[in-house]
Amino acid sequence: MPASPAAKADRRDAEAGDPRDLVLSRFIPAPPPLLYRCWSEPDLLKRFFCPRPWSVSHAVLDLRPGGSCRITMCDPQGKAYPNDGVYLEVVPNRRLVFTDAYTAGWRPSEKPFMTGIIDFVPEGGGTRYTACARHWTAADRQSHLEMGFEEGWGIVAHQLAELAATL
Repeated sequence: MPASPAAKADRRDAEAGDPRDLVLSRFIPAPPPLLYRCWSEPDLLKRFFCPRPWSVSHAVLDLRPGGSCRITMCDPQGKAYPNDGVYLEVVPNRRLVFTDAYTAGWRPSEKPFMTGIIDFVPEGGGTRYTACARHWTAADRQSHLEMGFEEGWGIVAHQLAELAATL
């Protein structure tokens, strides 16, 4: 689903910040604990984490610094794309930071791509939801942009808001 003009205006790209960052920000009319719950419970995460018709077939979330994060996404044909990483920072109801630079047991990954920073900030009866993809290189950032970061992560934010409205 394409982002609405208001959602596009709401998006903040970190062009003025670190040239390796991509940032998406949305106001979601749900409290931070509810959005955090969606990100921290595997069964809920599976319902919003990737743009439909993609899906999440498997999610393991060990929510603690150093805890593993394994999410397997599937394309519409059923091909699996496992994503392994670890949590670097976990602040319940406020922030999650994870990276694919390491896997469980602090083992370096083959090819790190990004660190994800998800913030849930109370705002006007809802939440300022900000998702930052911090890339290792400007080329990785550009690749992510070309893969459809803005549209894909925008759809995911919309799906998150839809899910939160049902809980």
